[in-house]
Amino acid sequence: MTEPVLSVRDLRVSFASEAGRVDAVRGVSFDLLPGQTLGIVGESGSGKSVTSLAIMGLLAETAHVTGSIVFQGDELIGKTDKQMSAIRGNGLAMIFQDPLTSLTPVYTIGDQLVEALVVHNAGMGRKRAWERGIELLTLVGITDPERRMKAFPHEFSGGMRQRVVIAIAMANNPKLIIADEPTTALDVTIQAQILDLIRTAQRETGAAVIMITHDMGVVANIADDVLVMYAGKPIEQASAVDLFDDTRMPYTIGLLGAIPRVDKKEKQPLVAIKGNPPLLIDLPDACPFADRCPIVLDACRVGEPELLQVSGDADHRAACIRADEIHAGLIGGRPVYPVPVIPESDLVRTPREERKTVLEVSHLSKTFPILKGILKRKVGEVQAVKDISFDIKEGETLAIVGESGSGKTTTLLEIMEFAAPEGGDIRINGTSVRELKGRHRERAARRDIQIVFQDPMGALDPRMTVFDIIAEPLQTIGTSKERTHERVDELMGLVGLNPAHSDRFPQAFSGGQRQRIGIARALATEPKLVVLDEPVSALDVSIQAGVLNLLDELKMRLGISYLFVAHDLSVVRHLADRVAVMYRGDFVEFGDVDDVFDTPQHPYTQALLSAIPIPDPKVERGRTRVELDHDLLSRGQMSTG
Repeated sequence: MTEPVLSVRDLRVSFASEAGRVDAVRGVSFDLLPGQTLGIVGESGSGKSVTSLAIMGLLAETAHVTGSIVFQGDELIGKTDKQMSAIRGNGLAMIFQDPLTSLTPVYTIGDQLVEALVVHNAGMGRKRAWERGIELLTLVGITDPERRMKAFPHEFSGGMRQRVVIAIAMANNPKLIIADEPTTALDVTIQAQILDLIRTAQRETGAAVIMITHDMGVVANIADDVLVMYAGKPIEQASAVDLFDDTRMPYTIGLLGAIPRVDKKEKQPLVAIKGNPPLLIDLPDACPFADRCPIVLDACRVGEPELLQVSGDADHRAACIRADEIHAGLIGGRPVYPVPVIPESDLVRTPREERKTVLEVSHLSKTFPILKGILKRKVGEVQAVKDISFDIKEGETLAIVGESGSGKTTTLLEIMEFAAPEGGDIRINGTSVRELKGRHRERAARRDIQIVFQDPMGALDPRMTVFDIIAEPLQTIGTSKERTHERVDELMGLVGLNPAHSDRFPQAFSGGQRQRIGIARALATEPKLVVLDEPVSALDVSIQAGVLNLLDELKMRLGISYLFVAHDLSVVRHLADRVAVMYRGDFVEFGDVDDVFDTPQHPYTQALLSAIPIPDPKVERGRTRVELDHDLLSRGQMSTG
């Protein structure tokens, strides 16, 4: 048999903290063969990244690491940083989540590639290293590599910077490449290209790959085997096909049920795993998932279950005492996670043309000047939004989708600005923003349109209590003190938060709870329209599902409308009624969400949809990608591959 390139046994990592010892990793074991890809998945705080940093020897000196990490027959635990430096970049390579912080901003791309080559190849001169750098940039798809070698990182887009990081990772033909969330911050089309590049790097170097991600679609796309982690410990381990076909651990079932799918036309509520992961300090001797598990037994709280082989599959293991009862997400013929029920409102049955229009945008345009020199002389202009028109009816969700730089956020800002637009008109509840003269009229109009931001922590003032945050818009519109207290309690209950916690500060809440606070604040003035700017992109998938269900429920209960901007088309299909696909400031396709997703007509839409990974290996690995070519796009010509 082929010997594993990496063998990890009972890896444990702990850190000292003021609250006590944090057991970040609590017994990780796996073998990784040459050329194979292992996907490690789990929520934030599950121990994924700490595991990868322990393998690379990049943990802080204060970390306490035990167990065994054998790389090509050599034990890594106990090696000095100098000894590890000889292995990192040569035998081991890592691709980090943020490519900008992975590259030194004061050195050119060429200098950094040359350094990676010369340090690990004593006989290689700078001239040969420079030539090899050009070869690597060509291999990862960067055009004009000779010129780009002399450029600095800030001159590259996010996707191009990640390509450079991959080129550096594969420079010395490593035997193991660790990719830690390498596609999280990237557009879907760029994500698909990066995954293809990692496969290219694997093919060129023959390396094994560890792919760390929270995206089950990425796992379905690239992984041979999957390790699911929770509370610092593996709780399910299997081949990718077996894991998706016959999931045995309730946590994994919940993760898969929490993901909206771009290929599913039927809209039903997502599975939301209740609660939050436990703090990894003084954990009780019990199943760490017990408090969140829908099929928990008293026996689950007596000793932590081991990761054991499940019946019928020698290579499938789960840490659940009920694993043998679970098959295909069912236990005793019933779903482990019953699908939540969100009753329909009367508005759903009302024809669209009979509903009131809450927002109408007509021929909206926006340009930005290009300034140059000390005197900021105008040398040109960029048209960010080009003559777009749309309307939103009562109880309707319109999604605007597109890549970074397509004009989505500019459109939102123009609407929220309440200033006369550069071109066209914006009407809110039938009133043009050009007619909003005077502070009183503008404030009255703002009651009807509110916004929920992408970053739930950055959108909340950390010095204000939750009560003050939600009460602020109520006080602005002159609500009485007594009614404000009543209304804050109502809003917290409406979004699923305990009103008794209103005296706490934002940092006392999880990310999903903070986003619920942001939604409660947006609903305070009883708006007709809520603008959602990537409201779930910063959340774990299990938390994301709860927020999406909440938005669906609020739309049904309150009859509010949403203008929703997102880059995740799976979320768009789940939440939206209509969708506008935006490219370089213009709508290239517009219509009912099912019509656009099932039969996309524009090449750009086809490319976006084909790039979205589907969390099913059998479906995902048989798909054909539509390659995005911006030069051909203007002529309506695209290629598939």
